[in-house]
Amino acid sequence: MAALALMVPSQGWALGIRAPDQDAFATARGNAFVATANNPSAIYYNPAGITQIEGIAFRAGGYGIFLKDEYEGAGGDFETEDKYGLLPQFYSTMPIKGTPLTVGLGSYCPYGLSLDWFGRPPFRYLGSEGSVKYLTLNPELAWKINDALSVGAGVTLNYSKASLGRTQLVYPPMPPRDYFFRFKGDDFAVGANAGILWRPHPKHSFGVSYRSPTTMDYEGDSTIMGREHPAAASFRYPQNFIAGYSFRPTPKWNLEFNLDWTDWDNLNTVTLRHSAPASPLFPAAVPMNFNWESSFMFQWGVTRDLGKGFSVSAGYIFSQNSVPDDAFNPTVPDSDRHVFSVGVGRSWKRWSWDLAYQFGYGPTRTLNNSGPLPAPLVNGDYTFYSHAVCLAIGYTL
Repeated sequence: MAALALMVPSQGWALGIRAPDQDAFATARGNAFVATANNPSAIYYNPAGITQIEGIAFRAGGYGIFLKDEYEGAGGDFETEDKYGLLPQFYSTMPIKGTPLTVGLGSYCPYGLSLDWFGRPPFRYLGSEGSVKYLTLNPELAWKINDALSVGAGVTLNYSKASLGRTQLVYPPMPPRDYFFRFKGDDFAVGANAGILWRPHPKHSFGVSYRSPTTMDYEGDSTIMGREHPAAASFRYPQNFIAGYSFRPTPKWNLEFNLDWTDWDNLNTVTLRHSAPASPLFPAAVPMNFNWESSFMFQWGVTRDLGKGFSVSAGYIFSQNSVPDDAFNPTVPDSDRHVFSVGVGRSWKRWSWDLAYQFGYGPTRTLNNSGPLPAPLVNGDYTFYSHAVCLAIGYTL
């Protein structure tokens, strides 16, 4: 009974289930933005950057993605249901008059999306569908220490809802029959984020950003064969750290590189617990070994100012796989990913907009696990691709 594998359904990225695209301008630059951080989405990317914004500023947008996973193996060829996910974003910032302080408030979804395999793939007993919604409200305070150095920090107020399902063999009666098992739960957790922005020279800028781990103690119900039982599971979302360098050879060019680390090493065993009395359908404790590994994203971005408020950007990301072969589950078919992006934007005195397109693909990942069941059930070739569009609109009072 490996239902906990569905607590973290796949989405358009490697690095487990992180969703790092939280602004159209940053997405167009391959998310290489921590050392630039010059619009209100800095609340997510680097809170120290909001000290660069003059006036009361608002920015709203969304990241829409279509993604597809495919499987080929001895058990046949299968693919996931077409998925169209939308991650909304909203940010606002305001400098406090007469002080070097700026306050901000952001709302975004740093994890989530979903996956659902069609048909009856051989790995359906490990996991076949699920979704995770994770919403963050993030108040921030930033301090401009001097013209070159700013720091910022905030609290993250996080709500998450998980729904997961898989096929389960039930016996007696004999012969065994397939039934669909589902767990639903939700929880609230508090975390923090912080950042530093240092620009010692107009051509050079450095940024670092940190996001703390959070633990969601999901509480809800498990359902199978029309029966429902209270259930709970704790899932640890990772800390992550980003460091970046921006180089502006001329005022019209901005080139940046970021190194983004996600700490999945602390995600080892997750246990689904059912309240007493236990039964064959609802055992008291169901351990699930994740044993994920920490991994990196390497992010490159460039922006060219075209004049008259127009700019164009491009970016590339290499995202490392976080799920080792011996812990692989098709509900999180993680792999190395290559992600390419382009974008355009325009700004006026008060209004601005940015639009980005992103394409990602994962080279074929081949699993050939040996040993007792269920390990061989996942064996085969897995491929991935995605298309995404991101739009943001800003206004400054």
